[in-house]
Amino acid sequence: MRRKTIAKEISYEGIGLHKGELIKIKLIPVTEKTGIIFKRVDLKEGENEVIMDLENTFDLTRGTNLKNKYEAKIHTIEHFLSVLSIFEITDLMIEIDGNELPIGDGSAKIFGELIRDTGTFDLDSEIEELIITEPVHLTRGDKHIVALPHDGFKITYTIKFDHTFLKTQMLEIDLSKENYLEEIAPARTFGFDYEVEYLRKNNLALGGTLENAIVINKDGVDNPSGLRFEDEFVRHKILDIIGDLKVMNRPIKGHIIAIKAGHALDIEFAKLLTKN
Repeated sequence: MRRKTIAKEISYEGIGLHKGELIKIKLIPVTEKTGIIFKRVDLKEGENEVIMDLENTFDLTRGTNLKNKYEAKIHTIEHFLSVLSIFEITDLMIEIDGNELPIGDGSAKIFGELIRDTGTFDLDSEIEELIITEPVHLTRGDKHIVALPHDGFKITYTIKFDHTFLKTQMLEIDLSKENYLEEIAPARTFGFDYEVEYLRKNNLALGGTLENAIVINKDGVDNPSGLRFEDEFVRHKILDIIGDLKVMNRPIKGHIIAIKAGHALDIEFAKLLTKN
């Protein structure tokens, strides 16, 4: 496969989920193989570039985050990377004036639309697909991820919660740009009402509102507009795992099966895949 960048520069600004600050980003196409690079323009030149690499991930409790040896950090990259994965973008410079990506409406919808409308551009060099040729599996307690051979990129995901409203959901999808943009990208991040106070006390989710997250209560959701899909929660988990596996920066040909996985397990599994 040819390596890809975007066809032209894109600018966007929005609120960051955790700090609640206005973040400006600029997506800049490159002309050669660079990988995905985040450049913190608010930090000292020479110490402000964070390369997307599995070894640069850290603190995977509530999102996927990167840092460099100078402790320049980029938080909550998974929604954005999910879109880069589907559009097969391998090389890009992202200038950003804060430490987290804008949350948009809590989904990948805005990034998907921006890149769809801008288009992509093929570079001269090629990238080798990561082709699953035999089963690979990882289990941590009751969390599991398996990769199986498949001619395409398919994900089967199951979530299970011990909750009065949100219990078990499962979805399987053979991914394309079209069904990703329609069925996965609009699915929003979610949390439980009892988590909100804890997050705020720990200076997290300061930018979170019902406009950019689903808040689940014991009987349903707090969001006046309701859900975009009856199974929006598992759709968002599929969005997340696509983004997390993108940190490898290699197109996957295979069937990923995940049960109760999360960012930490996703990244551990990505490291396992790169060793196979």
